[in-house]
Amino acid sequence: MVGIAQVNVYLRVSAVLSFVLTVCLVGLDTQTKIVFFIARKATYRDLEALRILVYVDSAAAGYNLLQLCKGLISARFEGNLKGAYICISWIGFLLDQFAAYITFAANSAAIEAAVLAITGAEEFQWMKLCNRYTRFCFQMGGALLCGYVASILMVLISFISAYNLFRNYSPNRFLHLKKT
Repeated sequence: MVGIAQVNVYLRVSAVLSFVLTVCLVGLDTQTKIVFFIARKATYRDLEALRILVYVDSAAAGYNLLQLCKGLISARFEGNLKGAYICISWIGFLLDQFAAYITFAANSAAIEAAVLAITGAEEFQWMKLCNRYTRFCFQMGGALLCGYVASILMVLISFISAYNLFRNYSPNRFLHLKKT
């Protein structure tokens, strides 16, 4: 039977792979078109939301790798860390929550920018970009889908982190209930 620690490791490895795939797809995606005799290149640097997505997803992948390393180290010294385990659990829970929220926010902002690139905004005289750079837009769509998968994995990791934290607290201890 698979334990909760193994599920946590599998989810973190999957999240790292999804984040790395998102960063690679967004960061390496370019398409060049000739518009009015001028070569125009579309990259992730054209939209600030995509640039932020690359930074946030890279940091989230690094964070999950550090958490995997922490898990290996704490498994090795499990008996010696009993007093600090609740403090470490709180820090891990809060960081997992932050990573889940910030990756979801970055992916949502990138989706919003992508929708503007698809539909344009005539009020602001922003033209549609995806009718010219179709391959670029399809690849960005795949990258954003991978980013949302990674965000969902971070939410699941947060659930496990919350479980690991709150199982340390007994209701009898805080309500001063005695067994009868």
